[in-house]
Amino acid sequence: MNEDDPNKKKRSNLVIREMEIDDIADVFHLGEKIFTAREVPNLYRTWDEYEVVSLFQSDPEFCLVAESDEQIVGFLLGTTIEKSHSAWKYGHLVWLGIEPEFQRQGVAVKLFKHFQELMLDSGVRMLLTDTEADNLAALHFFRKMGFGQPQQHIYLTLNLTGQKRQVREKKNNERTQTRRPDRKNG
Repeated sequence: MNEDDPNKKKRSNLVIREMEIDDIADVFHLGEKIFTAREVPNLYRTWDEYEVVSLFQSDPEFCLVAESDEQIVGFLLGTTIEKSHSAWKYGHLVWLGIEPEFQRQGVAVKLFKHFQELMLDSGVRMLLTDTEADNLAALHFFRKMGFGQPQQHIYLTLNLTGQKRQVREKKNNERTQTRRPDRKNG
């Protein structure tokens, strides 16, 4: 990279830190920008404010932000899982998002490495994460970070729009039928 390259400046000012309560809105809005229904229509988890708040409340030490010039440019939200009757403690990388203009500059790697250190310090023996099968960029990143042995898991969807319309029509018909006898008697 050239010394005058603006991307070098972005990378050199990068700070990875634990998310704070005042960061919740910025993290939520960045996630809203990244995890749209158009970009990830089959995402089984829903990106919403409750997702961010819930993870922050339960495991704030595993919620990280990447900051450049006092602007949040990336985040990683994770948690730990302890199963009964198991000696293992699992780490779950739930969400990882990077501002588009900061992608491919090592931000995600730095967030992940920090997260991995936290998981090791907390006694985690195995990290888990998931992504869509056609998200090649995410698959490449996770493999590069050492994830392997992908397991196939299928999520199915059922659009209830047509059924909702049928239920509404049925209720309207029932109301109409219950009103008719009243008109005859009245």
